[in-house]
Amino acid sequence: MDYPNSLDPKMVGEYPALAKAGGGYFFDHVLEYRVWCHPDPDAPDDEDGSDYYYAFESYSEALEFSKSTALAEEPLALIRQLEWIDEPKQGTYIHERGERIAEWRAEWLSRGSRTPGAIEAFIRARSESNA
Repeated sequence: MDYPNSLDPKMVGEYPALAKAGGGYFFDHVLEYRVWCHPDPDAPDDEDGSDYYYAFESYSEALEFSKSTALAEEPLALIRQLEWIDEPKQGTYIHERGERIAEWRAEWLSRGSRTPGAIEAFIRARSESNA
């Protein structure tokens, strides 16, 4: 897959480990790609029994590492959202603004980054289809 590289290569690996999850549909920037690893007798244990991750600038680097490392997960994208959609219950969409950092499944990036008016159009289309 041809996913975007990280926004600032010098920051890769510098973001906090804890991030939100989901909040799909739209993203503004890819910050890094993460490959989470789980300690096991057959895998390296770099964090004294805790889960840990390696950070990469590109998806291809993260995928290569993931495939060649025992008990490593598929790469996730750490993304920044400046606007996003909250769905507190199914079919209820709220346009949110502010900075939100979340881990995403990399394939969600294939929808492309947020464009002006995209969130409003998304909510309008779903409101009309539910009317």
